[in-house]
Amino acid sequence: MKVLGACPLDCPDACSWVVTVSDGAAVQLRGNKEHPVTRGALCVKVNRYLEQLDSPDRIRYPMRRVGRKGEGKFERISWDEALDEIAERLTGVIAEHGGEAIWPFHGTGSLGYIQGQEGYAGRRLFNSLGASLHEVTICSIAGTTGLRYTLGTAGGMDPEDFAKSKLIILWGTNPLTSGHHLWKFIQDSGAYTVAIDPVRSRTAERCDEHLAPLPGTDAALAMGLLNVIVGLGAEDTEFIAEQTVGWPEFRDRIAEFTPERVAGITGLPVEQIVALGERIATTRPTAIRASQGMQRHAGGGMALRVLACLPGVTGDWAIPGGGLHYSTSGHYRLDDAELQRMDLLPHPVRTLSMTRMGEALLTTDDPPVHALFVIAANPVGSNPDQSKVIEGLSREDLFTVVLEHFPTDTVDYADIVLPATMQPEHLDVIAGYGHLYLVWNEPAVAPPGECLSTTETFRRLAQRMGLTEPALYDSDEELARQLLKGHDIDRLRAEGFLKVEPGPVPAGKLEFVSARAAADGHDPLPTYTPPADPGDGLVLISAASHYFLNSTFGANPELRRRAGESKIAIHPEDAAARGIADGAPILVSNARGSFEAFAEVSDRVRPGVAATPKGRWAKHNNGATANITIAERDSDFGGGAVFHDNRVQITLRG
Repeated sequence: MKVLGACPLDCPDACSWVVTVSDGAAVQLRGNKEHPVTRGALCVKVNRYLEQLDSPDRIRYPMRRVGRKGEGKFERISWDEALDEIAERLTGVIAEHGGEAIWPFHGTGSLGYIQGQEGYAGRRLFNSLGASLHEVTICSIAGTTGLRYTLGTAGGMDPEDFAKSKLIILWGTNPLTSGHHLWKFIQDSGAYTVAIDPVRSRTAERCDEHLAPLPGTDAALAMGLLNVIVGLGAEDTEFIAEQTVGWPEFRDRIAEFTPERVAGITGLPVEQIVALGERIATTRPTAIRASQGMQRHAGGGMALRVLACLPGVTGDWAIPGGGLHYSTSGHYRLDDAELQRMDLLPHPVRTLSMTRMGEALLTTDDPPVHALFVIAANPVGSNPDQSKVIEGLSREDLFTVVLEHFPTDTVDYADIVLPATMQPEHLDVIAGYGHLYLVWNEPAVAPPGECLSTTETFRRLAQRMGLTEPALYDSDEELARQLLKGHDIDRLRAEGFLKVEPGPVPAGKLEFVSARAAADGHDPLPTYTPPADPGDGLVLISAASHYFLNSTFGANPELRRRAGESKIAIHPEDAAARGIADGAPILVSNARGSFEAFAEVSDRVRPGVAATPKGRWAKHNNGATANITIAERDSDFGGGAVFHDNRVQITLRG
């Protein structure tokens, strides 16, 4: 039997897959050949997904902590015992501190609308309890906010239209590692490809040209390219007149960013800036792919604002194969409100920021957080300021419940661990943010042991707490039908995927001058906002790994073997200045903390930059990873994370 499903992981490709089932077991997993983006191929990580289902390390039963927090010592208990204890503790927290003392902490371990973060699975229950709201600020919020200021929407061009492009700029993105299906459309186009990345990534090695600016200077580079374009008189005056507002003011701002000034900011040669500007000026259509990594710094939202303006100046937004692709999420018209039922809140409640977890657990009062549910997340492994997060999770007065598949670093700090189903074991709906397809996930196999879906877990908890609101007991299929109102759900379920019609981009006129940005306290004009880390040393980039997806697969033995030991790439000039040889044991540190690694002396990183893949578990890396050095500090827009606005010292260790 072959069952259609969908990859739920935090990747733009949201692959449609086919699970082959024999005698009740999943025996093969393949990409769906019928899906126009998946085209039959999965990534090196997800190709091993069935190993995750059957892993001997998988959590199969509820557990209660028996050691100190952080020791990871648990005893098996029954679901009845687990639900009784959770219900009793939550009831006590609400009675003493109110519902806002409960924090449902969703992560991007699943982007499912029914079981995962996109639909805030369990939100109805937590609303009924008056719990705090949770804002997912760890991934893309700064860029999304910046795009909305410029375009009125975060939705960009259809990625399939990259096949029509003549010039493709891959700006701060490495699709051959994270989202490789886009590369097929790039190859189909035959376009000239340019990678803009401080690191010569797998993708940059395959491009026709590579520019390596200093991290966090992308907006300055984009303004410099616009300066060249306008200097050549290559702006699309008709598009600007008819489809934009604020051009005279923005043109004056562009004039401030001469190639010479931009070269001093970015560390790029003037000639390289001018040459790329001239190429953009004379090539239609030009498409830009920018992903989340480039907006994880102090000026990240502003950088996406500027990038969205570039095809507004050249008129590429009006040409098939032209424009900007950041995320297609803005094009999906799904009934999130019906799914989440915010009307069940008994009164307005506060919102807690995902990337300020340590601060929230240690300093938030009125009331403090006393109960934490961690859902599809591993904040010890993925959040900024690892030490502060661990300190917060170590509070003995904090009751922590973790829904998980594996004994992650975060599980070690749980009071109760609940075994969660994996994607082939439950129903879900996925919406790709790197394409325009809804993807249906049909359950293919029964879960092992006593694993329950997230939705079933919260249905049972609602019952145990004596809650009578009927919406808390809707089945997964009922939830899916409420979410997909206006879509052909029966066709989606039968065929496995369904393309949605994108909305217009821009949504209205493109705003070179944004009244909304000004109202939010920002510069109404796009500009360059410099990095803000007050430290010195090298800028550490912890970008996507080829073998881990965030911290998912961090315990997979084969993928850990392929990833090898923890390495930091450092330019030969920077290594020589520090007396560091290739392969040397090193300590990476700043005022927030330190972690151990080995040096990879290589010119694939530019001078002034150090680079390491993210996704390792702290328990597999002597107790700390790169995130121990990263600040709990907000980017310019939306409270986004600043993973790549991070300076460190690198020294030899004994």
